[in-house]
Amino acid sequence: MSDSFISLSGVHKSFGPQHILKGVDLEVEKGETLVIIGGSGTGKSVTMKLIIGLYPPDEGIVRFDGKSWSERSNKDSDKERQRFGYVFQGGALFDSLNIKENIAFPIREHTKKKEPEIDKIVKNCLESVGLENIEHKFPAQISGGMQKRVSLARALSLNPEVLLYDEPTTGLDPINSQKINELIVKTKNKHDVTSIVVTHDMQSALYVADKIVMLYKGYLIFKGSPSQLLASDVPEVKTFIEPALQHVRRQ
Repeated sequence: MSDSFISLSGVHKSFGPQHILKGVDLEVEKGETLVIIGGSGTGKSVTMKLIIGLYPPDEGIVRFDGKSWSERSNKDSDKERQRFGYVFQGGALFDSLNIKENIAFPIREHTKKKEPEIDKIVKNCLESVGLENIEHKFPAQISGGMQKRVSLARALSLNPEVLLYDEPTTGLDPINSQKINELIVKTKNKHDVTSIVVTHDMQSALYVADKIVMLYKGYLIFKGSPSQLLASDVPEVKTFIEPALQHVRRQ
């Protein structure tokens, strides 16, 4: 049995005739930032949902903190998922709620905290992502980059041990993308969280990662550090990262 904080062992996952993952082995150590790269449809987001126990594997075992999701009751699984924070690709903020109510939503759903304490948590979470005095605004009144940061603030509201980021820089310009990258690193260091980032943005991957893995046609074809990724002679890896390297060379 793996001693890693999070692990996938021989995991297969299919949806109908589509065999998305084909025997994936993956380990995430406590406190590290793992980045999962790969093209569209390679199973990055499916892997994320397996890690948090939202999907069961067809074969293999997914473990979190020493125990597989299949060994847990539904009640226990729901409780364990509160140890995770999820930053969705589009932010997934509630348009009809203001910023304060968006961040307070999971606190009210999962705790019995009183309003003064909730107000303090909301304020602290916004300060953690570099935003202040926007509690009264609605998502449509702030920029896309700010929405991403509010989504992270909401993910932090239950003081999670693991943060999952699904394409955190998608749709952002280079300046705001870099702000999000810096925030991912800052959040890891400040809150001592384990981070898993799914992205196809190579500049983001290289900036935030302690370890990078690459999915290709259902298989994990690379595991290593950012420097090892850059030095890889695996043809599919070289093809995937070359556009990003050309961009860096032009700068």
